[in-house]
Amino acid sequence: MATSLTEKPAGRWAALRRRYEPQIRSSDTFKAAGLAGAMIANNVIALGSTIVFARLLSDYGSLAALVSYFLILSVVGQAMQVGTAREGVLGHLGVGHGLVVTLRHWAKAMLVFTAVLTVLSFLLRNPIASAVGVKKDPWAAAIGIPAACLWLELSILRGAMQGVGDYKGVGLSLIGEQSVRLVAGALLAIGLGVTGAYLGTPISFVIMGVYCVVCILRYARQHELAHGPDPEPPEAALSLWSHVKQAWAPIAGLIVIAVLQNIDIIAAKHQFSKDLASSYAATAVAAKVLIWVAIGAGFYLVPEVSRRRAAGQDPRPVLARALAIIGVCAVPVLLIFAFGAHPLIKLAFGAKRTGASDSLLVLGVAFTVLACTYLAIQYMLALKRTWFLVAVGAVAIAEPVLLLQASSKPAGFAAVVLAVQAVGALLAFALALRRDSAPPATVATPEPA
Repeated sequence: MATSLTEKPAGRWAALRRRYEPQIRSSDTFKAAGLAGAMIANNVIALGSTIVFARLLSDYGSLAALVSYFLILSVVGQAMQVGTAREGVLGHLGVGHGLVVTLRHWAKAMLVFTAVLTVLSFLLRNPIASAVGVKKDPWAAAIGIPAACLWLELSILRGAMQGVGDYKGVGLSLIGEQSVRLVAGALLAIGLGVTGAYLGTPISFVIMGVYCVVCILRYARQHELAHGPDPEPPEAALSLWSHVKQAWAPIAGLIVIAVLQNIDIIAAKHQFSKDLASSYAATAVAAKVLIWVAIGAGFYLVPEVSRRRAAGQDPRPVLARALAIIGVCAVPVLLIFAFGAHPLIKLAFGAKRTGASDSLLVLGVAFTVLACTYLAIQYMLALKRTWFLVAVGAVAIAEPVLLLQASSKPAGFAAVVLAVQAVGALLAFALALRRDSAPPATVATPEPA
């Protein structure tokens, strides 16, 4: 009798789960949270990579410089992912097997492009190594451009997956990329040092690119089963060059974000002593955690905004849900920054890097604001707006000027960073939420007179 009593609640729970779990998993909020969670996992593994490589390599600074060089080159890939997701969700890249044909044509063009730039990068390895500051590792420096080309191809594939709604696949590819990079880089670093550790980056792109191709082919098979085979062999819906030209606005938008996100560390090197600048850089890195959450939420935001706008629906609730993800994550993060700044920086970066820990909370608020600005910019890019780049770009240009006149103490310097981010956010949201964000007037049915 007791057993049956305990089984009844369990049975009810199972029934409720069967009934509501599919609805929850298909909800927009669940998708947004899933991608944001994948981005968090991606960055947790990246943090683990930092700790591992710092212990394995005697010259970790060279690896950090090489990674920074790659991050500069990666802006184009990030922009192409946004553009591919937007065009894919609107069906401009083809559907089913047609999408596969388009991506296949692009892959052939990318193969030639990558081969040419790889040869040039290898020939110019010594000048590149000198510019990056890794003169002792010219072959590692030569990897940067080929890695960026592989990243561009992977970003296009991820954008296509977003366009067909495969958010789970995108999330798993993010986690897989960072995991492969850690394992492959750690194994190769044992024998090849900095070059081996850096090789883990392109290797992870190749493996995750294969995974994304498998996901897209699976989508094409499912589409064919649901709608039948195409009556005629499809052709590429859009050339790669035409697609790249259409992505100039996302590239410009990401450059603006990159400046707002990183220029404070460069300015700090001019304002502070060597040790204090290093402490500020460590503190700023810790403070930027929520930006990566915003990037994950942005993977969901862009195609969903495009889909709603094309359907004549109001896209602003999508932005609100993505911002809610930032808000939920910001509360515990900022509480930790407020009450545990010094021990957190000491634990993560060592006692020598705590000189600017009192600015962690202010910087945390500043970059939480920037995370919201990032989503507003992605929202406007999804709506194919461009004029906002002038206003927000002016803020990005003004920031280094203001920071070079700021206080020589980290707390005062961080306050200027917060003020700049607040102005940028106010401008971005004023433009994002203006009245024409609502559904097109042509969709509405006029009331009878």
